[in-house]
Amino acid sequence: MPKVLISDKLSQRAVEIFKESKVDVDVKVGLEPAELKKIIGNYDGIAIRSATKLTAEMIEAGKNLKVIGRAGIGVDNVDVKAATSKGIIVMNTPFGNSITTAEHAISLMMSLARNIPQASASTHAGKWEKNKFSGVEITGKTLGVIGCGNIGCIVADRALGLRMTVIAFDPFLSIERAKDLGVEKVELDELLKRADFITLHTPLTDATRNILSEKALKKTKKGVRIINCARGGLLDEKALAQAIKDGHVAGAALDVFEVEPAKENPLFGLEQVICTPHLGASTEEAQENVALQVAEQISDYLQNGVIKNALNMPSVSPEDAPKLNPYLVLAEQLGSFAGQLTETGLQSIKIEYEGHVSELNTKPITSVLIKGLLSPLVDNVNMVNAPMVAKERNIDISEVKHERPGDYQTLITLSVTTDRQTRTVSGTLFGGSKPRIVEVNGVKLEAELGKYMLFVNNEDKPGLIGELGNLLGKAKINIANFHLGRSAKKKDAVALVHIDEKINDALLKKVEKLASVKQAKQLLF
Repeated sequence: MPKVLISDKLSQRAVEIFKESKVDVDVKVGLEPAELKKIIGNYDGIAIRSATKLTAEMIEAGKNLKVIGRAGIGVDNVDVKAATSKGIIVMNTPFGNSITTAEHAISLMMSLARNIPQASASTHAGKWEKNKFSGVEITGKTLGVIGCGNIGCIVADRALGLRMTVIAFDPFLSIERAKDLGVEKVELDELLKRADFITLHTPLTDATRNILSEKALKKTKKGVRIINCARGGLLDEKALAQAIKDGHVAGAALDVFEVEPAKENPLFGLEQVICTPHLGASTEEAQENVALQVAEQISDYLQNGVIKNALNMPSVSPEDAPKLNPYLVLAEQLGSFAGQLTETGLQSIKIEYEGHVSELNTKPITSVLIKGLLSPLVDNVNMVNAPMVAKERNIDISEVKHERPGDYQTLITLSVTTDRQTRTVSGTLFGGSKPRIVEVNGVKLEAELGKYMLFVNNEDKPGLIGELGNLLGKAKINIANFHLGRSAKKKDAVALVHIDEKINDALLKKVEKLASVKQAKQLLF
């Protein structure tokens, strides 16, 4: 039974979901890093929020970890690169708190426009400073949305409902999608120039860090108001504080900070600044939603291989999983077949999908195929880290889809180029579920792979079958099946021999010395 650790506070319902899914679950909240490091290796999965820090060192200690589930969007507390390198899937729950976070951004914008927190504090103090807290309307104003993903889209929709004009900067937002949303797609400089309010909804990456830098802030419209419910580090806090003091920026409302918990900050104490302690996802509904989602996602992966909302692995939906499973087996075999025959440095990999398989989500198939290919050559490679491992070794990977049917209803062809040669191997599914090798280096054959296989590439000359059978017979190696194919009469031929047990190096060398043999290789599956 898979075993999962919950190391941050989650809904009790999450625990119940794990148990209902036949996943053994331990709840140990508030562990010190040293304590977590001691026990993390006992678990197949871990469910966290923002408190648990999964550093590279911690991930290294998770010897059995297969999946990390973050209840929420941000994974700043997870070393995703280290997890990927170890073959661990990292999932988040990007939709569970989207509405809650978007609503908080809108609330902050309206509070900022009307100075509501400041006016409330003043009134509580027994003052009646009606003239001091005069604000601005948001109707007719321009809202600049930086990052128009899931949350940004919800904010844009709500702002349009408030009769605002919405402009958006997002390199990944298409013109068509922008039109559907009712927003205008613009470049960053134009957004800075036009926006009365700017709200940030982008992840923190190298490209987005300090996207509102001192230089960017100087390009903004005088009197602009800035809201950040996304990630600390998206804006230069010192530069923003100075812009507010100078009167260029009218105010800011921040839910996130570069250093959290935020005990001190250059923006603290400025009366034009509204601050909340990272409350974007802090509603009862959101907390419940993300906890349930992360439990369901982790369970579904550990029990059924379903991958949802993964940051370092193509998703596999519940609908896709049954369709893909036979292809994943075939891909593993094709990759392993080619990998075991590869004796020199890999330069490039070409994968061709033809017929029915071309209509499927092929990204997981490609990952498994690369994993199968690299496994005989590289230690500790799996379907999660395989593409990264290939990239690190400067192996070029290309993928081609042919929707037209060929000789087979469905076909996968792997071409592997080394510094010596290009080798190809093709496979299909018989009856929709039974993997078969149907071509090797242009030689057609039909072979079901067993645990122990002997691959022989030879010149098509009389006597090889008898000689090979004689060698194996004398060594008391039973032949379960014998598959033959040739490119043309008296040309290249291929034999794939299914044997009942592993052969030793001495016997393999005898096979290699047979007169017509060009290559002989023992393959293990």
